[in-house]
Formats: sequence, structure tokens, C-alpha cells
Amino acid sequence: MKVLANDGVSQSGIDTLTAAGFEVITTKVAQEQLVKYINENSISVLLVRSATTARAALIDACPTLKVIGRGGVGMDNIDVAYAREKGVDVINTPAASSSSVAELVFAHLFGGVRYLHDANRNMPLDGDTKFKGLKKNYAKGSELRGKTIGIIGFGRIGREVAKIALGCGMRVIASDNYVGEADITLDFYDGQKVTLKIKTEPIDQLIQHSDFITLHVPAQKQYVIGRNEIAKMKDGAAIINAARGGVIDEVALIEALDTGKLSFAGLDTFEKEPTPAVKVLMNHKVSLSPHIGAATNEAQDRIGTELASQIIELFKKK
Repeated sequence: MKVLANDGVSQSGIDTLTAAGFEVITTKVAQEQLVKYINENSISVLLVRSATTARAALIDACPTLKVIGRGGVGMDNIDVAYAREKGVDVINTPAASSSSVAELVFAHLFGGVRYLHDANRNMPLDGDTKFKGLKKNYAKGSELRGKTIGIIGFGRIGREVAKIALGCGMRVIASDNYVGEADITLDFYDGQKVTLKIKTEPIDQLIQHSDFITLHVPAQKQYVIGRNEIAKMKDGAAIINAARGGVIDEVALIEALDTGKLSFAGLDTFEKEPTPAVKVLMNHKVSLSPHIGAATNEAQDRIGTELASQIIELFKKK
């Protein structure tokens, strides 16, 4: 049985599948050539991340396809319901990358409150001639400790964000349409544990109370944070989006940054991926990363082995 990992897969995943008798192909096939390649090579399993899509037309055109796997959480690049209706199993790895995404949120937060994203742009340009001026510009940072972080979407990733926030001494509030309250357990290196209960509240309340807001929701048809929501936020608040492009109105976001309503934003995902708006990329109050939330070695190893284990179990039943 052949597995096409079209967006790549970790060596640990390849080794696990190979040991179970699967042939793993890591050739990158262009989207427009994918149907032809799958059919010519009798591919049974298609593994994707965010670059490759698996829509109804592809599913209909590829009768050898038995499983579609998404290395990550969101599956908006796959027609999941249609695939399952056609007898194609669809799997993903919702827990494997949670810690990596949560840590990236705090990379943006720590950088934002100390202006590191802007300092890293300007120090190479003016650090040797305007050192004192730059020092003055960036000397009014703030601490995260004692501040309130509002987490919109309190699933696996949102809860990992809460753990780090609590460790930093932050107040944590959360909002989720499906979660009323959740136990957050902090596991320490020596085996000790502390469990705290976090109750959720409506988004409308959360945005008014938060110093920092981070989103962890799937792709939406409408903005979660638009002009009206931003207007209700604290003056000087900040927003982090490491979820999906399109959950924040980027036009309203840039306006709020330019007027000083918001202090900074951290964006790992964008409305117009993979060609983000120039106004977003050039704004000095935006900390930027190119959709790398799950892109750590540890997360990719977990994703690969988790996908492999699910595939092996599925084919045992077939």
C-alpha cells in the first residue's frame, strides 16, 4: 500500500509506516497534477498539511484513495464530510502540535511587549549610528505578569496557552461556544501538579476585560474580531492570531494599530495566505511569522508518528 506525503512527513512517521509494510512517497506533486499522480501510482493514503487541498473533485477522481490525513489540527483544506460520505477515512492530529502553537503565541507576546519585532528591524539599519535613540524608543516595555490574557477558543491549544500564561503569573479568561469550564493542570518537572479551574465567558465580555487576546478557533465564515469588537477592547490591548487567516478583519486591525487603539499584533496566519497584504507586512506594530505554529521538530515528530499509528490501525480493520 502506498502513502503519498505530499506536504512532507517526519522521518519517525516514515519509519513507523515502512516497518508496517507501507511504501511512503515524499515526492511533492503540484496540485493540478495530483489526481493523475494518485491514479497512476495507486495511492491509498494522501497525507497533507496546509499547502495541498483535497476537495470533492479529487475524491471522486481517485478511486484508490482510502485515507486522507491532515498533519495538524484544522481540516478546512479537505472536504471532510464529503470524503467520509464516499467511504474515505479522514484523520488529523489535533493534540500533536498544541504545545508548539502555544509557545509561538508567547514568542509573539514576549516580543510585542518589549518591541523586539520592531527593534530587530531597526537595529541592523541604525544600531551603529542611533543606538541611544533606539534605546530610548524601546525602553517603555511592559511585563506580562499581572496582565489579563483572553483566550478565544478553549480547546487543546487554548488550554496549552492558558498553562503558559498561568506560569507567567497572568490572569486567564476564556471564551468557547462548547466549553463551560475546564480544568487546567500544570505538570512540573519533578512530578508535582497543580490544577486550576477556568470558567468561560461570552466573547463580548472577554474582549472588554483582556489586555491581550489570542485566538484559537477554526476557519470561520465571518470575522471573530472585527471593527465592532476592536472598538470594545481596552485602549492599548494587543491581539495574537496563530489560528486561521480570516478570523480577524485585517483592515480594521491595521486601522486600530495606526490610531493607537491597539498597541501591537502578532500574526502567524493571514487572510490572503500565501500572499499577505503589504499593509500588514509593512506595519511596524505587527510581529510576523509565516504560519509556523506547528513547525517545530518535536511537533512534526509527534504528528508523523500519530498519523502513522492511525493509518496502521485503520488498515487493520479494512
